[in-house]
Amino acid sequence: ALRAGMAELEGLEFGKSDFVLLDEVTMEQFMENLKLRFGKGRIYTYIGEVVVSVNPYRQMDIYGKDSIEAYRGRELHENPPHLYAVSDAAYKDMKRRAKDTCIVISGESGAGKTEASKYIMQYIAAITDPSQRTEVESVKNVLLKSNCVLEAFGNAKTNRNDNSSRFGKYMDINFNFNGDPTGGHINNYLLEKVRLLYGGSNVMLESLHLQNNPALYVYTREGAPFYNVSQMISLHINDFKTCLETNCHLFSLICQGNIEFERNGESVQIIGLEAVTHIAELTATDPESICKSLLYRTVATGGGDVIKKGHTKEDAWFGRDAFAKALYERLFGWIVSRINSIIEVKDYNPLLHGKNTVIGVLDIYGFEIFDNNSFEQFCINYCNEKLQQLFIELILLQEQREYQREGITWQHIDYFNNNIIVDLMEQPHKGIISILDEACLTVGRVTDTVCLESMNTKLSQHPHYTSRKLNPTDKSMDFQKHFRVRHYAGDVTYSVEGFLDKNKDLLFQDFKRLMYNSANPVLKDMWPDGKLSITEVTKRPLTAASLFKNSIVALVDKLGCKEPYYVRCIKPNEMKSSVLFDDARCQHQVAYLGLLENVMVRRAGFAYRQPYARFLQRYKMTCEYTWPNHLMASDRDAVEAIVNQHGFQDDVAYGLTKLFVRAPQCLFTLEQERADLIPILVLFLQKVWRGALARRRCRRMRAAFAIMGFYKLYKVKSHFWAVAASFANVRTMADYGRNVEWPRPPAVLFRFHHITKTLHRRWWARQVVKNIPPSDMLEVRAKVAALTVLIGKRKDWGPSRAWERDYLSNVRDYPESSSSFIRMSKDLKNKDEYSQVLFSCLCRKVNRFNKSTDRGLLVTDKYVYKLEPKKQYKVLKRFPLDSITGISVTAGTDQMVALHVSSQDDILLHLHRGELFPDQDRVGELLGVMVDHFTRLSVLVVSHQLH
Repeated sequence: ALRAGMAELEGLEFGKSDFVLLDEVTMEQFMENLKLRFGKGRIYTYIGEVVVSVNPYRQMDIYGKDSIEAYRGRELHENPPHLYAVSDAAYKDMKRRAKDTCIVISGESGAGKTEASKYIMQYIAAITDPSQRTEVESVKNVLLKSNCVLEAFGNAKTNRNDNSSRFGKYMDINFNFNGDPTGGHINNYLLEKVRLLYGGSNVMLESLHLQNNPALYVYTREGAPFYNVSQMISLHINDFKTCLETNCHLFSLICQGNIEFERNGESVQIIGLEAVTHIAELTATDPESICKSLLYRTVATGGGDVIKKGHTKEDAWFGRDAFAKALYERLFGWIVSRINSIIEVKDYNPLLHGKNTVIGVLDIYGFEIFDNNSFEQFCINYCNEKLQQLFIELILLQEQREYQREGITWQHIDYFNNNIIVDLMEQPHKGIISILDEACLTVGRVTDTVCLESMNTKLSQHPHYTSRKLNPTDKSMDFQKHFRVRHYAGDVTYSVEGFLDKNKDLLFQDFKRLMYNSANPVLKDMWPDGKLSITEVTKRPLTAASLFKNSIVALVDKLGCKEPYYVRCIKPNEMKSSVLFDDARCQHQVAYLGLLENVMVRRAGFAYRQPYARFLQRYKMTCEYTWPNHLMASDRDAVEAIVNQHGFQDDVAYGLTKLFVRAPQCLFTLEQERADLIPILVLFLQKVWRGALARRRCRRMRAAFAIMGFYKLYKVKSHFWAVAASFANVRTMADYGRNVEWPRPPAVLFRFHHITKTLHRRWWARQVVKNIPPSDMLEVRAKVAALTVLIGKRKDWGPSRAWERDYLSNVRDYPESSSSFIRMSKDLKNKDEYSQVLFSCLCRKVNRFNKSTDRGLLVTDKYVYKLEPKKQYKVLKRFPLDSITGISVTAGTDQMVALHVSSQDDILLHLHRGELFPDQDRVGELLGVMVDHFTRLSVLVVSHQLH
């Protein structure tokens, strides 16, 4: 996650995120901080508003949409250092002030310049045009995709970089007054002209008369390592195919290096014409014309006559190579022009569309020091000298302007001025470039050694130039071969071999006319200068060094009128390792990039500056007068209170909108105090916030409970009203409201509802019972008792018939024996003094041996009697009624009854149904009578379990 707060004060475990805040500005501290941040995965570090970038040699998850949103619209130092921060600063500066800005990316090969330019383009494309208008999206897509095409044709794999840009690129992105991109323009500088085809399919190579074997061709088996096909960049295949649909055959001139020459007397001839035939076929030209261009040069005399001058064998070789390189250079220039034709702003009317502003992005080769440094390295290092000169001047100018804006007195800053080196290289008549041009214009055979002697003569007193002749004791240089320039980045020894040949324009007019007359319209379009006849060509073309110098001067002028932002790229090691940090290698780059001098310039006046509001926001907790909010007239007064409380008043200056701090130690003291206070403040804020959350939860709970209470009350009242309405007329109803449907109660009234229904049932029962005669009450009570224990447990227990209880005394049931029983019961009543007969009937007793006999059963309110019906109902056994502990009956229709007695074995009986009504069930009656009797006595809890 991206940290909030200012990046200068990023966590100290990651080192100083701005080199300006170093304790001491020394190379040791600078390198220690750079190494620490690289090891912690922090590849970006500030020097004020300059971004120092170290190539991580791995994918990093800091470039997605979330990161873009984190940096969009934020101030430069609000987030940790990042390319997005400087990109956003350049964009905001351009949009707010309607002023052109530029981002200059520099560093040596392999330091990550090209990748940095891609991320900058990606960010600018992402933050513009939120409405996603079609025309703006189209411009953005072309600008982004043009990188892939240019890399495919202009990059190469070298020993030091897998994707080395062998050309310099400056891109202007045009914006309208809304800040949306409307177009752009690309300039390329010093393209290395030796680029070869790699990545084509076998079918394509066959159509070009080529083979996929670098050893077969002179151009791919000789020269510097990056000339070798096997070491070149793997091209972006899709872009490669798209751009070469009509003219990829131009690269077939790789086989032109296989054209060989031999002397034939005083003339030169070509050995074998197969390669010439292939070239003619693929360039849509005549083989004879190609041979003439390779062997002869057309020259116009002073009188206007035209003659053909035959080449020497050496001139033929030079012409052949120059032709092949020129074809590649023209192709690359043609691709750039095609891209520009698409992205350039057309028909822009400032009155209609507002002012057109520009952001320039410069991705150019960095300073180069090789074991063998030639003309290309000289031009590249000259370019870097010019850019360093501009860098120092603009950085100082920015400092001076800020001091003036803030009303701070400007103090002169001493710094190394590399104007003396720039003059050494470009000064008219005295500079190295002028000496090279002069040698190229001299009539006769002027060699590189002669040119070196001329430089030794004219530059012998220059403090930044030397050679072996001027310093004979320096054996690191060879006589008549080397000279050394003391650049701002370090001493570079150059070999003069090939300087003059590379500086001359060896492409004769014959080759230009040959290509202009090609039947291929694309080729013809690439060589417009070929339409001139030999008599019209009077002016000698500029040398390569002069052309490059003019383009660099124009570039510097273009950058000088824009507000600059800088990205300084560093290569951490030569092994392309994501963990290795080569101290010596990195220190060398830091030195020649002038980063230490940049820090000194930034700190010469005031090391740190910050707007009052942001300074106050970060450090207000360190002062009792500003925490949590101040009551002073302005933020400036509050900042002054903080400074005075800490005793820093002698180390600061107050600008119109910013505080300037001279010594970084003051800032570190504030930061340390802030770090000590943060845990306390965090705990305090947590406590306050938790309290606020608890109080809010409490208020919500109280409100919820209040609402619940009122709602429950409403539901209760609603239920009461519904019950009252439903049972308002039950007294007058025939069934006393027995069939009235009860309203469903709320959950809180379930128990109350059950009680209410029970009360209603009792009231209903009372109303029904009131209409029952007193003589029937005993039977009713017995039936209710039976119903209580048998409902749902026995199929038929006789509730629908009249219960007579004392069946043995009933004449209808037992006409012959009833009189005997009556007499016997009177005797027992007098003897045992019981009050009433509860139940009597004939039954069949079953013993444990499965033998059964007829018996009479008499149950009184005191005793239970077993009688012998055949002997005048003689009492066979008597036991107290209260000795019965339980009664068991079955769930069927049988008349089996088991009396559980505590004083003896259980008694198993089968009750007789009676002679008049054989289907009569008397088990329910016996059980109901006894349950009613015991219930009223509250002596026995009858088990309802049926077995």
